[in-house]
Amino acid sequence: MSAVSKKETTAFMRLLNYSRPYWWRIVVASLGSLGVGGMDGAMAYLVEPVLRKIFSGKETGIFVLLPMGIVLLFAVRGLCRYTNDFFIRTAGQLAVQDVRNDLYRKNMGLGLGYFTRNETGALMSRVLADVNTMQEGVANVITGLFRDGISAVSLLCVIFYRDWRLALISFIVIPLTVIPAQKIGKRIKSLARHGQEKMGDLAGILQETYSGIKVIKAFGLEAREVERFRQCNQRYYFFIRKNIKYEGLSTPIMEFITSFGIAAVIYVGGSNVMQGTRSASEFFSFITAMVLVFNPIKRLLASYNNVQRSLGAAERVFEVMDEEPEIVDAPDARDLGRATGAVEFRDVSFKYDDDYVLQGVNLSASRGEVIALVGPSGGGKTTLVSLITRFYDPTGGAVLMDGLDIRKRTMKSLLEQIALVDQETILFNDTIANNIRYGKTEATDEEVAAAATAAFANDFIADLPEGYETNIGDRGVRLSGGQRQRLCIARAILKDAPILILDEATSALDTESEQMVQQALNNLMKNRTTFVIAHRLSTITHADRIVVLEKGVVAEMGSHEKLLDNDGLYSRLHGMQFKA
Repeated sequence: MSAVSKKETTAFMRLLNYSRPYWWRIVVASLGSLGVGGMDGAMAYLVEPVLRKIFSGKETGIFVLLPMGIVLLFAVRGLCRYTNDFFIRTAGQLAVQDVRNDLYRKNMGLGLGYFTRNETGALMSRVLADVNTMQEGVANVITGLFRDGISAVSLLCVIFYRDWRLALISFIVIPLTVIPAQKIGKRIKSLARHGQEKMGDLAGILQETYSGIKVIKAFGLEAREVERFRQCNQRYYFFIRKNIKYEGLSTPIMEFITSFGIAAVIYVGGSNVMQGTRSASEFFSFITAMVLVFNPIKRLLASYNNVQRSLGAAERVFEVMDEEPEIVDAPDARDLGRATGAVEFRDVSFKYDDDYVLQGVNLSASRGEVIALVGPSGGGKTTLVSLITRFYDPTGGAVLMDGLDIRKRTMKSLLEQIALVDQETILFNDTIANNIRYGKTEATDEEVAAAATAAFANDFIADLPEGYETNIGDRGVRLSGGQRQRLCIARAILKDAPILILDEATSALDTESEQMVQQALNNLMKNRTTFVIAHRLSTITHADRIVVLEKGVVAEMGSHEKLLDNDGLYSRLHGMQFKA
């Protein structure tokens, strides 16, 4: 077995494994399939005796009851078909729901580096479009195996019972359909995989344009974005067009090949009837069964294309599920408990790919200290604090908390020690109370209000129509920049963690709001270890130590006054900001 076929088989088995918890639905659907297949076989089998009794035996009673029998037969067949369709499709939907949940859970467990390497639209496409394609495959596979398979088997039994010689003549061409079916199926799988990638590109453009709509409109570039989307959409169409072409070729090719078998049966069987060696009713019974059996066989061959398309999507989904998280708990990792807040960087280095961002950083912070990180953009400030939260692990050296390597502690207990206010105000499409409560999900309404008051957010919240129950929209779009930042600060205050990371926490505030929030932050910093990233040097003059990072190296370290006296990089940065 080739490596490719092994990969396909593995993906297919993993896909079917998701259906196992819903086996009883599949059993009920199988019983419905038996009914459909049995009715098809019975209908083909009864053609001969019914025709013989009506036309040869002149039994008019059967002729009178025949319409009622046909209606009853199709009523039972319809009920069985509905049972099959309903339970098969719900089983498939539940199975794919589990796939989507597992995929999302896997995404949430991957490190931050994975998300920086992959476009948001591509990740969204795998969770939505790829999983939907898998769903179609699951439903088609199970439906094909049961309903169409049972129908085909029952009709084949009738055909071989009536005349095994004619049956062999009619199906001698079936093996000839396997080769084109396989080649077409492989091509459809390849096109489906590339088509899903193009769908990811479309999702990426949508995500970018909707989240950046203000910038697009401010620069008047709506037409350019529309054209970019149109071109990407056209590239997606090219793949879909090829897919449609191959799917459209599949059925005509199969029908053309099988027509030789049908033609041979009609010629041989019809000759036997004219020669008197076979009755017309026997021949019509055989023809009925043969015509009926080609439909489920054709559907089985067509479902092969659906399976190939589904496998293309499944492989993309399972690639994510098989992705090894970069940041995991060590086998002997233990909980931290409540940390005192002492943090140490011991000869820490870090690089993205081959480019070093930090090199040989040595820095320690005791409980209650305020450490400010300043320096030119790209100096490694945000990367340094990201190592505390284990968004990344250092390439060399170690980060210690309370004297212990944080890689020896569980991620859950580590993150409980840290509150983060980022320069990008991340809020969710939910109420103000729930956004603040994100820092402590079990917090009471009183605790939420107290945190908001400490962040000087209570006044503007009280002025909103529904107060704390006001929905703030996607990413807090209904609030001003300063209001969004104060909610993020309230969220950090509520968490009450021993370590604070403030990455440009006051950057979006006006002067008055900044003074109020800075006062709240000063009170919050007491007895807590705080790392402050700042570009406005006026906000960190009170820091116990200021660390100047340049090109990933600690260039200077000391108090505000000491660094000004050194006449180094900090002094030059300070001079540029306060030149006026």
